[in-house]
Amino acid sequence: MLTITLNAALDVTYEVAALQRGESHVVQKATAQAGGKGINVARVVCSLGRTATITGLIAGTTGAAIRDDLRRCGLSEDLVDVGGESRRTMNVVDAHTSTIFNERGDALVVGWDVAQERMLRLARSHRVVVASGSVPAGVPVDVYARIVRAVHDAGGVVIVDATGDALLEAARGGADILKPNAQELLAATGRSNIDDGIADLIDLGAGGIAASLGADGIRFQSRDRVLHARPHSDVHGNPTGAGDAAVAALAIGLEEQWPLYESVRHAVALSAAAVAHPLAGHVDHDLYSRSLPAVTIEELTA
Repeated sequence: MLTITLNAALDVTYEVAALQRGESHVVQKATAQAGGKGINVARVVCSLGRTATITGLIAGTTGAAIRDDLRRCGLSEDLVDVGGESRRTMNVVDAHTSTIFNERGDALVVGWDVAQERMLRLARSHRVVVASGSVPAGVPVDVYARIVRAVHDAGGVVIVDATGDALLEAARGGADILKPNAQELLAATGRSNIDDGIADLIDLGAGGIAASLGADGIRFQSRDRVLHARPHSDVHGNPTGAGDAAVAALAIGLEEQWPLYESVRHAVALSAAAVAHPLAGHVDHDLYSRSLPAVTIEELTA
């Protein structure tokens, strides 16, 4: 499969005993790694013994650090260098909370037409494509819809994890699965409840919606089927990469043609296992194995 990250980042994580506003802290552990939603998805996919290629946009010295980290970790990449400077994120994690600072990243400076064609060419050569994350300034807001159409023309399927207008455009483009969380879903559609927001995205043209509901699991809905999968218990930790882990499970399910309920079951268990790990793009594999049989799935009326 292929994952696309248009706004890749260098993720810096500080682990502290207890975060207190306005106080000095001793950093118990500091980690810097390549990040961005599609990169996190690929890390999880590869940690489960599958393969994924990473593409997207990088720039400047931070972009070089992103590429170096991926190569050190043995992850396959075909990233595109563009003008400007890639962004960084800062995540401060203690035993109970995760506090995140996200740079926006520079606007795209040069080379969008070339970068787009290179990414679309890659996308057409993969059966399962994951396109996720924010859209940098200078990139067309309908970029995910363009990716969806290119992959569909080649006979593939696409999962999109986006927000705002980019999410709506991906729905209009016919994305096979959209994976917003509840807040993103309501913000993009302007609705006040999940059911109406999901219905709007399906009416726009999305094949299915996998809505992340935090501790309440995942609701998957298409025109003819509704599943609600819930974890056995709450997991405390860093929720940053939980949605990316869920997308990884859904992508593997498409790649290996699992039944839908199995894909959703794995998405919930893998999401919980990601919360238990302090770094986005990583999961607690023991918790994943223990959580999987405990996930409950309810089939609702469509």
